[in-house]
Amino acid sequence: QVQLVESGGGLVQAGGSLRLSCAASGRTFSSFAMGWFRQVPGAEREFVATITWSGGITAYADSVKGRFTISRDNAKNTVFLQMNSLKPEDTAVYYCASTSAARHRDQYQYYDYWGQGTQVTVSS
Repeated sequence: QVQLVESGGGLVQAGGSLRLSCAASGRTFSSFAMGWFRQVPGAEREFVATITWSGGITAYADSVKGRFTISRDNAKNTVFLQMNSLKPEDTAVYYCASTSAARHRDQYQYYDYWGQGTQVTVSS
């Protein structure tokens, strides 16, 4: 069992920055790849970024590439999402999740544990 708790969401103007955190507890955090997804009402959960257990490999959705950075600190059982140059279309509830899957880490169906989400609102 893994418990995940996101924080750091809020309201920001377009062009601004936010840093999301996801604190993990339970099973060994460093054993899992981690991902960030986002969701708006009426839409499917959308992949944002993923990072391997070691932090050595990351991947991003095209829509956030060059603006968002995923990282992790295994000593603190925490994964981060630094979001820069935010746009109104980035407005969503952001979720972190863990997975033991070796592939398809851009697909939410392959993630096992999820946090409760944190709202990010970008005003124009």
